[in-house]
Amino acid sequence: MASEGGRRARDSELFEAIFHPGKRFKQTELYRSAVRHPSSASPRGRAMTSFHNFFLHIYPVKVPRKVLPFRSTFRLGFISTVLFTILFVSGMYLMFFYHPAIPQAYFDMHTLATTITFGEFVRNIHRWSAHLMVLVVFLHMLRVFYSGAYKAPRQFNWLIGVVLLVLTLLFSFTGYLLPWDQLSYWAVTVGASIAGYVPLMGDKAQQILLGGPDVGSAALLRFYVLHIYVLPAALVLFLAVHIWRVRKDGFQVAERKDGEPASQDEPAKEEVAVGA
Repeated sequence: MASEGGRRARDSELFEAIFHPGKRFKQTELYRSAVRHPSSASPRGRAMTSFHNFFLHIYPVKVPRKVLPFRSTFRLGFISTVLFTILFVSGMYLMFFYHPAIPQAYFDMHTLATTITFGEFVRNIHRWSAHLMVLVVFLHMLRVFYSGAYKAPRQFNWLIGVVLLVLTLLFSFTGYLLPWDQLSYWAVTVGASIAGYVPLMGDKAQQILLGGPDVGSAALLRFYVLHIYVLPAALVLFLAVHIWRVRKDGFQVAERKDGEPASQDEPAKEEVAVGA
């Protein structure tokens, strides 16, 4: 009798509400209206979880075993995405102490290094992450080219990757001017001079890039807006398309079979996207 009474107590709504609030919450109308897929304990539930999640739907439900070894992709795509996240977070911290104006920008950098708590530390994290991101994205492109993963049906995603490489270089170039010291000033001056030799553009390229004939306050403001608004938005957009296309096209390393590429009509089990 005692065991039966204890079982009834454990099955009661009050017991679940106190000791299993998560389980009780999943039975409410609010949870069912927000989560419209079955439990993830089954293969169908895991698939529906991926399909119905805003962030997870760009990834595949299943990943072939051939893709999991480190040497298959060296995780260069994942590393570059992590570096971009570090740059985004550290850049937001630096924005609190920076003014894109002359000569205030130089003094802000000095204050950041001498007065602001963890200012120099966060700036060095931002700077070294930027250098590493350029290197990792370049190595990622080399890996894709060497393995032949740019061939059909992945030509479009290869072009997206080239765009992401260009955006990464523009990130580094626009951020170089923001400290407004001698090194950044003359580096951008030389870069703007090279841009003047762009075919069919000539001096117009310098005017568009700098906002005038010389590197001055207009150039600093334009580089700042490009660096913190335009380029991040463009990179996030193209990165989302890039990851989504990897899911649709699959990994080339997962399709090697007797030297023949897999057909585009093969089942979804050959689609992989993690760690591109």
